[in-house]
Amino acid sequence: MFLEDYWYCAALTHEVGIKPLRRVICNEPVVLYRNTQGCPIALEDRCCHRALPLSMGKVVGDRLQCGYHGLEFDQSGACVKIPGQDQIPSGASVKSYPLVERWKWVWIWMGDPALADESMIPNWWWFEHPDWELVKGKYLKLDCNYELITDNLLDLSHLAYVHLNTLGTDDISEFPIKTDREENLVRMTRWIIDRPAPPMFQALGDFKGTVDRWQIVETFSPCLTQIRAGACDTGRCDPALGEPDTGMHIRSLNAPTPETETSTYYFFGHARDFAIGDKKVSEDLFRMVSQTFDEDVVILESQQKMLCAEPNRDLVDINVDAPGIAARRMLRRDIKAEQRT
Repeated sequence: MFLEDYWYCAALTHEVGIKPLRRVICNEPVVLYRNTQGCPIALEDRCCHRALPLSMGKVVGDRLQCGYHGLEFDQSGACVKIPGQDQIPSGASVKSYPLVERWKWVWIWMGDPALADESMIPNWWWFEHPDWELVKGKYLKLDCNYELITDNLLDLSHLAYVHLNTLGTDDISEFPIKTDREENLVRMTRWIIDRPAPPMFQALGDFKGTVDRWQIVETFSPCLTQIRAGACDTGRCDPALGEPDTGMHIRSLNAPTPETETSTYYFFGHARDFAIGDKKVSEDLFRMVSQTFDEDVVILESQQKMLCAEPNRDLVDINVDAPGIAARRMLRRDIKAEQRT
């Protein structure tokens, strides 16, 4: 199930150029390219003539030319040229999609274009703020349902078992989580007090003793998740007051875009407010984050294989599943509401 009236990340900005780029988003084939003004365009990746993917063609000026018979389509999706004939048949067009470039990503609206509201794109301002250093983003192609990624991000107890070499310590589960539910948001909060820093924080923060850590994960319907994580020397923060100004802060921005029911494009990026301009810190953080995500890929794809093998078998929920369950309920509520309109 997919929510259509929403913005999904379709590509990194540098991926979209004068060469057609194919994506499948929410089971719909899409082709992206740039016109002569450099603006990104998205059309249905299926010629209305004989159904060849338009991504197999080429960009001609501001138009996309089909690679089979040379039909040309403008950025609205209308066929404007057919070699060898002057008259354009009625219905000779393909679907077009609203696009917005923001935060170094290209966002696509898969639903009703009249409802495309740019204010619904999350305000991840730290991507471009001078007090924050953006670590280069990337994306992974995963053979799993996008909701499994949301589950994974909202349940950071798995760090103790999957990511002990980077983000995990074996005492995470000693500290309870708090789940908050708002209209279009689920938040998971955990404070880990007076414990050794995990390997990644130790390497980047140069802590001398134990630390206080925070994990604040916020998921917005349908599947955008931001993580606010950080650490400071023990005793220098008060969980009752929320995330402190002191210590090191990392923002993790996660945009899983469903390709099909069992495959996902997983876009993510990270920003930090320490060691600004330090290239080595950026490289180390990117390396360790990439290792962490590679470990998650093994888990998520293995889950999907088992779920496909026995799709009707019940699963058992435990306490740490509460945020993920709330996010799934929020998504189903929104899909049901969309289907009624």
